[in-house]
Amino acid sequence: MKTYWNTTGKLSHISEWQPNCWIQVTCPTDEDQRELEERFNIPDYFMSDISDTDERARYEYDDGWMLIILRIPYVKEVRSRTPYTTIPLGIIHKRDVTITVCYYETNMMIDFVSYQQKRGEGFIDYVDLTFRLFLSSAVWYLKRLKQINTLIEKAKHNLDQGVNNESLIGLSRLQDSLTYFNTSIRGNENLLQKLKFKLQVDELDADLIEDVSIEMSQARETTSIYSDILESTMDTYSSIINNNMNTVMRTLTSVSIIMMFPTLIASLFGMNLVNGMEQSRFGFFIALVIAVVFSGLTWAILRYKRLV
Repeated sequence: MKTYWNTTGKLSHISEWQPNCWIQVTCPTDEDQRELEERFNIPDYFMSDISDTDERARYEYDDGWMLIILRIPYVKEVRSRTPYTTIPLGIIHKRDVTITVCYYETNMMIDFVSYQQKRGEGFIDYVDLTFRLFLSSAVWYLKRLKQINTLIEKAKHNLDQGVNNESLIGLSRLQDSLTYFNTSIRGNENLLQKLKFKLQVDELDADLIEDVSIEMSQARETTSIYSDILESTMDTYSSIINNNMNTVMRTLTSVSIIMMFPTLIASLFGMNLVNGMEQSRFGFFIALVIAVVFSGLTWAILRYKRLV
């Protein structure tokens, strides 16, 4: 889907392409991709790079085109191993053509357009648009991190009630998401540092870049903090599980030892040998008493040693 935006003054929707407008392409079809390549001569390999979910944040020049890939947060609507992940957003510019391409529909881009319309201001140039996308991505990383933290606290509450596999698996998946976030944010920071010296930055852009750097740094530090907390939590519950397992095994071992003596007494007196109680009508009860006494003494010793 292609949307054309007039960025002069207030951001407004237009029906067709005009020089210096912003072309927002979301979930492009083969026809959309073919039209962009044929009409604007966009390098076809770059469109393929944007469609690759593992493509790193970077920039390059090719035949006058400024080609940028920014990693942005994304929440998968369907149940998956990593509900929170990151995807590439392509920013393409050459003279009077500015295009953004994303192969997924994200809340970030919807909010980005809505926020710019509420501001009542467009973009000075493509540099302003680029760095505002950087700022929006940093803000949305922080939003997603708050959601992840809420899920972590919920899982910890469930585990406090009782350790279960579902909550542990949920924490493991959130750990994967934090790893993706941390890697992408660092990549975006490195890209930002490079673009500061490659793009034509004026005083207003410099202030915007400083804001972006602050938000990116905060997002990176927050990700590291949550990742450390989650790793510590996983280690704690792993220790609890091991401790519970040791307690169970200790109890079973103690029970086995206690039950060993009645089995031993019954085996000795049940053998076809002379033991002096063959003719006694109290022989069974004597053997039973001996078994109970030995079992009681064993239990008392284990209890004294705090093994049961």
